[in-house]
Amino acid sequence: MADNKELVAYIMEQLSGLGEIRNIPMMGGYIFYYRERIFGGIYESGFMVKVTEASKKYMPDSEPEAPYEGAKPMLPVTIIDNKQLLQEMVAAMYPELPERKPRKK
Repeated sequence: MADNKELVAYIMEQLSGLGEIRNIPMMGGYIFYYRERIFGGIYESGFMVKVTEASKKYMPDSEPEAPYEGAKPMLPVTIIDNKQLLQEMVAAMYPELPERKPRKK
């Protein structure tokens, strides 16, 4: 796989139609936010998203797996090259994602 920075740039381009997408580097990978809710990230095994009804519907072929030891299972993204479907899936996931916890002061 291309290095993570190239993958991040590609994913950001694929999701550019949504706006309000951002990512932050974390533990050698990246966490992706849509409208300030975490929907997925880049891990050792590649780009993965949270398991939601929408992500299962858009990627019925994707089997949940833990992105790293001790993590909740996530779905490897199988539609990364389909810009339209990828954007639709992330938008459909939004209402199913937990709101960001406020930072403690």
